[in-house]
Amino acid sequence: MRETVAKVKTTPEQILSLSEEDRSAAIERGELPIVLAHEVHKWYGNFHVLRGINMEVYKGEVIVIFGPSGSGKSTFIRTINRLEEHQKGHIIVDGTELSRDVRNIEKIRMETGMVFQQFNLFPHLTVMQNITLAPIHVRKWPKEKAEEVAMQLLKRVGIPEQADKYPGQLSGGQQQRVAIARALAMQPKIMLFDEPTSALDPEMIKEVLDVMIELAESGMTMLVVTHEMGFARAVANRMYFFDQGQIVESGTPEEIFSDPKEDRTKLFLSQILH
Repeated sequence: MRETVAKVKTTPEQILSLSEEDRSAAIERGELPIVLAHEVHKWYGNFHVLRGINMEVYKGEVIVIFGPSGSGKSTFIRTINRLEEHQKGHIIVDGTELSRDVRNIEKIRMETGMVFQQFNLFPHLTVMQNITLAPIHVRKWPKEKAEEVAMQLLKRVGIPEQADKYPGQLSGGQQQRVAIARALAMQPKIMLFDEPTSALDPEMIKEVLDVMIELAESGMTMLVVTHEMGFARAVANRMYFFDQGQIVESGTPEEIFSDPKEDRTKLFLSQILH
């Protein structure tokens, strides 16, 4: 597990009162969080799915979010790049507050890569085309640069020989590794993973986790919704246990696994740790 320095709680006002330049410098130095969620609430109709979520993530940290189905963990991670809209509270990503301002949403999405449970690759495009699509059209890279970066990323995730194949010709594990490469191609500052291994056959899970562990060890800031506790133990700085739209408990992996404080956490861990 990587070492974590305890940080003082940050308020949205502390970040937003600074100039953009000062915010960026403070985030880079680890003085301010790169992701701040402050009293975040969300409703689906009358259903209160997120009930006052508070979380700070500093540059280079790996955060694991776990909990039972329907606890709000996937909804929360999707609010960070506005795939889901929060109705109350503040979310600040890399110094930019997430609001209804389209410019802010676009700015944040440029800096956040996302990997889903279902791989969400375009079936009619080759692996290479899937990876280069956004860099060419959003970052405005020349095709040659985009393809060069894509090939480097395919080597990094261990499947350079699959560049000209279509997603349907690949295994689930290979498709998820392509999805990770596709997200990395935009050179994000933050990677969001929403249960990236839960749709995979057991023998394919390790190949995806190995890529994620390498990514974590390289210093990428990561928020990961997962029940892969071995991954959490290996690379997480902090773990957050969600239940019924709230954070029931948080701590380092050592604290969560060796000395959980809440009965609900103990019960859940007893069910998933065999």
